[in-house]
Amino acid sequence: MKQTRAAIRYAKALLNLAIDTNKADEVNENMLTISSTIEQTKDLNIMLHSPVIKASAKKDALLAIFGNDINNISKGLINQLVENKRLAILESIARKYLIIYDHYKGTQVAKVTTAIPLTDELQEKVLDKVKDIVGTKVTLENIVDPSIIGGFILNVGDKQYDASILGKMNNLRRQFDDNLYVPNF
Repeated sequence: MKQTRAAIRYAKALLNLAIDTNKADEVNENMLTISSTIEQTKDLNIMLHSPVIKASAKKDALLAIFGNDINNISKGLINQLVENKRLAILESIARKYLIIYDHYKGTQVAKVTTAIPLTDELQEKVLDKVKDIVGTKVTLENIVDPSIIGGFILNVGDKQYDASILGKMNNLRRQFDDNLYVPNF
């Protein structure tokens, strides 16, 4: 919980600095790169959370990975996190920044999880429906997860609509478990 609050504070400060220097869009791209790279690279994530590896080595590794791809504001964030011994929350800060930035721009990200990829036509229909529901500008992200079997799961902001077959099966299972009669002997 403390790490989440700290990540939000860092992300807000980063956005304010980026807005003041007219680099909010550029920093957004940097945070997207950082977030996705750390999320997809298990070894990098382990290194950032390791108490054995020195902060200076972590900083050197991050600058070697992102050095040419990120601007001075994002490099400053890494330096500040090294000073404050908070490098472990870098990915969380990047994700929070993306959310706060979208809110600042008046956009929301709708995540649609489906068993198979959405066609372009279906993506447009879903996007139009979500725009009607939310009432603001929305971007759509399609996540493919075959385990949901069919249907979809829509996440917009803090709301979730589960119309997946897996979700319906889990609801049935819960109802059966709740109505199961076990005699006491």
